Amino acid sequence: MSGNEAIARGAYEAGVTFASGYPGTPSTEILENIVQYKKHIYCEWSPNEKVAFEAAAAAAWAGARSIVTMKHVGLNVAADPLMTLSYIGVEGGFVICVADDPGMHSSQNEQDSRNYAKFAKVPMLEPSDSSEAKEFLIRALEISEKYKTPVILRLTTSISHSCSIVNIGERKENPKKIAFEKNPPRFVTVPLYARQMRVNMEQRSKKLLDEANKSELNKTEWRDRTLGIITGSILYQYVREVWPDASVLKLGFSYPFPDKLIKDFAAGVKKVLVVEELDDLLEEHTRSLGIKCSGREFIPGIGEVSISTLQKSRAKMEGKKPPEEKISKYVDQLPARPPVLCPGCPHRGVFFALAKHDVIVTGDIGCYSLGTFKPLERLDSILCMGAGISMAHGLDKAGEKKKVVGIVGDSTFFHSGITGLLDIVYNKGKSTIIVVDNRTTAMTGHQDHPGTGRTLMGEKTKAISIENIGRACGVERVVTIDPYDIKKTQKIVDEELNADEPSLIVSYAPCPLRERKRVGTIRRIDQQLCKNCKMCLKLGCPAIDGTGEKPVIDKLICSGCGLCQQICTFDAISTTEKEQL
Repeated sequence: MSGNEAIARGAYEAGVTFASGYPGTPSTEILENIVQYKKHIYCEWSPNEKVAFEAAAAAAWAGARSIVTMKHVGLNVAADPLMTLSYIGVEGGFVICVADDPGMHSSQNEQDSRNYAKFAKVPMLEPSDSSEAKEFLIRALEISEKYKTPVILRLTTSISHSCSIVNIGERKENPKKIAFEKNPPRFVTVPLYARQMRVNMEQRSKKLLDEANKSELNKTEWRDRTLGIITGSILYQYVREVWPDASVLKLGFSYPFPDKLIKDFAAGVKKVLVVEELDDLLEEHTRSLGIKCSGREFIPGIGEVSISTLQKSRAKMEGKKPPEEKISKYVDQLPARPPVLCPGCPHRGVFFALAKHDVIVTGDIGCYSLGTFKPLERLDSILCMGAGISMAHGLDKAGEKKKVVGIVGDSTFFHSGITGLLDIVYNKGKSTIIVVDNRTTAMTGHQDHPGTGRTLMGEKTKAISIENIGRACGVERVVTIDPYDIKKTQKIVDEELNADEPSLIVSYAPCPLRERKRVGTIRRIDQQLCKNCKMCLKLGCPAIDGTGEKPVIDKLICSGCGLCQQICTFDAISTTEKEQL
């Protein structure tokens, strides 16, 4: 199983009955795999991580075993309820499964979620493979119930997506009766009650420290005592390969830091090396215990740490020449593959229309992020989910002379775009907002959201209208466009940019990959009629090959959207039923 699959299995075996989250690589597949257990576990995609967190926490208050899933930046969104839930605590087991992304394989930053465990004063477990991912999820639920605390289960991309053998067991139902017991001093955080909660939390932290020191999830492996390495998560596997003879303290119950265990281990070796990814939290804490150790001077704190990274670190420690990296002999022969929008992507028509105007476009997180690259080059900023709308308003109110356009996707709009739209209307902004609605959460693998009319469990539900929400927010200029009709798209964009009030454009067209079919008929370029103006290449469509004397369309890739035919001024592009596959 992959780590994500193993966590889903662990939730099933542990008697979890409630699971929620918001899709985000590398955590997405946890809930997608929990769906197979939907007879036992209610699961949902929530509009955002904060909502998912709060719903799962409430389920735990009623006594249910529950989990919530998200990627590292999603924990920022859920940080507000996390901090206070740490005060209140839970009744049923409650685990926050958060997946960090060292190296930023699919993220805008590589923050270290271990900081949140310390910040919120909640325990954290870190598995080193899929087998531990399943077992640690079960143990996390047990710890949560024992100490009535939320627990963070921290994964990384390597743990979530790599596979290892997992022994599966039977499901054990949660014996707790599901019933929320009214008790204001226990659940209501007005200052009168919250002050005592703060005291209780500190008392809990002392008990958790003792638990961490005694936990079987932390293991000391004595070998050659010349070097002792303190590590955890996937790095434990790498350390064992790079330093097979070194003694190792493997931290699975990584917070609270098991001080006694660390001191005892350090006392048993001549030299201590702390191997951790991203922030040097463990190294700093080890030093604070009065233990001399090495760490950041040899282990990089930027990017994903790999076996080759640690091989270089070992060579540096030993004053040796770093080993040469083995590069496949075929690497030089591979063609460059820059990230581009897929053939037939409906976002392409919107960006092409915007290219006609000298405007600033504040973007957001999603497939349309690729609009920043050549040849489209129509995205000027990306900050976080929902900021495409809010930052457009900020630039407008700051006095930016150029017109400002904010662009977000449909899932992002429901996640955190609505409040930004309210801000624009309430504070009399004039920004033009475009929601590129492709009917799915595309970039993370086509998950449903409130606008699709389907739940995670496959049930039909109310499809929420983005246009109606826009009107409810007070936007009077709301228009829906077909991005495959380039002339009408350009006309609407022209009109709305020139409006002296806020406007909402909804670009409505399903993602072809989600639909699993071509948009239309395959196109071809008549080489006799083509004047080689290269206008079609400005679409950035991967189906159009411009490496020869004249552009040609690859019929195996063409999705038949027809944008290239619409912008060709020499009628050199046409449909051909003979070449339809």
